Amino acid sequence: MNLQDTIPAEVARPAESRESAPRHTHDVVYDLLQERCPSGTVVDAPCGSGAFTRRLAANAYTIHALDIDHLPAVPVANQRVNAVVADMDEPLPYRTDSIDAVVSIEGIEHIRRPWDFLCECGRVVKPGGWLFLTTPNVSSLRSRWRWYWTGFHNKAKHPLDEAHPQRRHHINMRSFPELRYMLHTNGFRIEQVATNRVKPVSWLYLPWAPVHYLGTRLATRKGAKSPEHARQIREVVQQMTTIPVLFGESLILVARREVNPG
Repeated sequence: MNLQDTIPAEVARPAESRESAPRHTHDVVYDLLQERCPSGTVVDAPCGSGAFTRRLAANAYTIHALDIDHLPAVPVANQRVNAVVADMDEPLPYRTDSIDAVVSIEGIEHIRRPWDFLCECGRVVKPGGWLFLTTPNVSSLRSRWRWYWTGFHNKAKHPLDEAHPQRRHHINMRSFPELRYMLHTNGFRIEQVATNRVKPVSWLYLPWAPVHYLGTRLATRKGAKSPEHARQIREVVQQMTTIPVLFGESLILVARREVNPG
């Protein structure tokens, strides 16, 4: 599919691509992708202005770039880039079990139906394939303290403008346990939790890490419904006390689609 054939008249293709994600996010995600999926078919959703799509296009990938606002600034002649204007809240325009990896950088917090999006990722990704998901880290100690004092998380510091709703609004900020539940009930298993960076200011909250750990252990000690559920709880608590979750600016989750779910 030629890029030019997929651009509606009302959609403008930007002259150049730029990274709109927090610093180092693209670098970390690309390294993780190269490590686990060095070639194959990759969906970049949302692709934004195309900074990550351009990086993929320079290597051995076939890319499906998807965005609701505009198509990526990539050379039209690049036959390995198939771009569509589509809504992540709707079914993804790809065949079942046809994609090696989905990369979703700072997108899930902007959509109305994140659960449906992850369900669609579970449908289109091949068994054994990958999902690389990044989103603002509201489980960090810094974000939790902001919520405690103000009622607003970091990266969502103010009430949204209800008179002028926009797609860039953060309408679905999700904690690590929520994201894990959504992934693990849609055919994925988290294999790595990473972050783009730890800002120096985040280390100011380090003295509260032991308090957080004890509080989380105490709060979850009697919640298990079965031995398997008890194992899951222990695993979640362990993941929640890692440096990326406690101090990272963005959560970067590497999840693999199960080959034999259940």
